[in-house]
Amino acid sequence: MMSDKWALVILLLQLCSTDCGFCGKVLVWPCDMSHWLNLKTILEELTERGHEVTVLTPAHAQLIDYKKPSQLNFEVLHVPYDKELIENVNDKFINLALNVLPNVTLWQSVIKMKEFFIEITQFLKSMCESTVYNQTLMKKLQETKYDVMIIDPVMPCGELVAELLAVPFVITLRASLAGMKEKHCGKLPAPLSYVPVQMVGLTDRMTFLERVKNTMLSIFFDFWVQDYDIHFWDQFYTEALGRHTTLCETLGKAEIWLIRTYWDFEFPRPHLPNFEFVGGLHCKPAKPLPKEIEEFVQKSGQHGIVVFSLGSVIQNLPEEKANIIASALAQIPQKVLWRYTGKKPATLGANTRLYDWIPQNDLLGHPKTKAFLTHGGINGIYEAIYHGVPMVGVPIFGDQHDNIIHMKAKGVAVELNMNTMTSADLLSALRTVINDPSYKKNAMRLSRIHHDQPVKPLDRAVFWMEFVMRHKGAKHLRPAIHDLTWFQYHSLDVIGFLLACAASAIFLVTKCCLFSCRKLGKTGKKKKKK
Repeated sequence: MMSDKWALVILLLQLCSTDCGFCGKVLVWPCDMSHWLNLKTILEELTERGHEVTVLTPAHAQLIDYKKPSQLNFEVLHVPYDKELIENVNDKFINLALNVLPNVTLWQSVIKMKEFFIEITQFLKSMCESTVYNQTLMKKLQETKYDVMIIDPVMPCGELVAELLAVPFVITLRASLAGMKEKHCGKLPAPLSYVPVQMVGLTDRMTFLERVKNTMLSIFFDFWVQDYDIHFWDQFYTEALGRHTTLCETLGKAEIWLIRTYWDFEFPRPHLPNFEFVGGLHCKPAKPLPKEIEEFVQKSGQHGIVVFSLGSVIQNLPEEKANIIASALAQIPQKVLWRYTGKKPATLGANTRLYDWIPQNDLLGHPKTKAFLTHGGINGIYEAIYHGVPMVGVPIFGDQHDNIIHMKAKGVAVELNMNTMTSADLLSALRTVINDPSYKKNAMRLSRIHHDQPVKPLDRAVFWMEFVMRHKGAKHLRPAIHDLTWFQYHSLDVIGFLLACAASAIFLVTKCCLFSCRKLGKTGKKKKKK
């Protein structure tokens, strides 16, 4: 009996030591709001597998709740900032998204967004400085000897911290502005003939004029983004590293790029071996609803329900806009669950209930759900794809318009302009996606594609994290383009050489011909004299 007990103890110790041998230390540079909700899913899975995860977060974070007990470790960054300034920036961003951008042209909206980015860049730079120039913090991070770092490039500086610590890093993102970071820093191929510039509302099936627009926008964004990066980050990165570099060059050292989409959402396009598409990694089967919500849902009878949310940032609307929306919702037979914290609209119908928070994934997975009224955030889009729910999209800012365009092109959604839509427009759109069976059919088709994967998105994401930890990088997946100049990549030096050879050959042949002609001419003259 004693020998059996000791054998069991030794076996358990061996299993523990083996498991710990595969555990690593993970450092995280996150982005707040919906980005954090997605990334948190990966981090929690890593901790479940025994990895030690530390998150660098500013003290003013909104959704990154570092005070709540968690398996995650938080290193709070105390950034010197004006609290009133940050609150004003948040208000200005919401005003920009709801009232300014919808009323201007694409070119003007780009300029407005650039002005906004310039305004908040100083704060972002202060946060970066308070990290990389904090010798106590950097020494602590250096001594911890992290195996991998996960960064969200929407918030600059994570890649700089990884470079200073000499830690391999993995990028997680949906898309950068116009896809410039993936294209220029990650070297992801983007043929303009069928790969639309991200966030400009085009599909992979472009007309001639749309291809002209796509090309012009690509050139414009190339210059605009480079100008932005050079003025605000390249010089800082050069100073911090003590050698000439750029933000893009530093980002380009990423071992793996985890893109938060998949081929159920994306248009087919070329990609690289160090790019992995893991869209929907946060999606889960629906859980039972809270009792009060379930009772309201069941009262919908055969008509079912509509789920309405504008995401984690926009939780209220101007009174006039809220009344337009509430009026339309009041005219449908479905019950409506609306996440909304603003003033109760005067036109709110008896079929609509307002909630400070809703279990969105569980509602979308409920059999009575008929449609999803959404701003087009990628997290909500993927929950709708996962559960096969058609959508009405009212995009507001960022990648949301592009997300809805993808769903519209796949026959799953109807798009409306939040700024110009009327109650009649919204009512018509809701009736279309609820009553036209093609929308539900297409939504279920995307759902089947999403579920029919050899490995689940979350498992793939975690696998690549652990892969980088095990092999201390993934340099064998990094294409040689990172070591080429722009003219070498486009083979301009080869083309120039071949053109020079061709020109030289033509020149020599021409010279020979002229020489021969002159010789023949002289010979003919001599014969005539004789």
